[in-house]
Amino acid sequence: MTKVPRYWSKAKKYLSKKDKKMSKLIKNYRSPTETILTTRRDIFFSLCKSIVGQQISVAAANSVFLKFKKKCKNRINAKTVSKLTFNQLKSCGLSRQKVLGIRSLAKKILDKSFNPKFISKMTDEEAITYLSSLRQIGRWSAEMILLFTYNRSNIWPVQDIGLLRAISKNYNKKYLPPISFVNLLKKRFSPYCSVATWYLWRSIDPEPIQY
Repeated sequence: MTKVPRYWSKAKKYLSKKDKKMSKLIKNYRSPTETILTTRRDIFFSLCKSIVGQQISVAAANSVFLKFKKKCKNRINAKTVSKLTFNQLKSCGLSRQKVLGIRSLAKKILDKSFNPKFISKMTDEEAITYLSSLRQIGRWSAEMILLFTYNRSNIWPVQDIGLLRAISKNYNKKYLPPISFVNLLKKRFSPYCSVATWYLWRSIDPEPIQY
């Protein structure tokens, strides 16, 4: 794991000046919760975890991922996964589509038709498009990868239910909050939307997630 992103302290000061609600959240969720946004810098691991967790509860996802990790003998990488059969992966509790997604990811990593090294040179939107070309990876999953694996500073995942719930709760808006208001907040919080997202998530769930 790495330390908190370099921009974190600067972002907190910036957001606190820009928005009273955000200032209050930042004060309420001081250390240690604010220091949890770390990264493995392991995109294959993170993409597998993202695929496993799609459309199931956090508890179910953790259970399936532990089985998947065990099947990989604690070495979750493309080479290890490529050696597992369809049925071996399915026995972890993965759906057919998720097995196909993980197998496709491993193949693309190994034949270099998907090269994570390119992502660091891309804009956020370019990276989202590139990641979304992978099977089972849509815009939301791509945004989670940019936020958690690459610690990009300005990710504002408007498809994320947790973020929308937190906006409704903290700004006294109905659920779903108006997209015009969501976009207004994005403009207000840029270039540190990732940090704002983090604190809004904390307001509805004190336990930080990780990919």
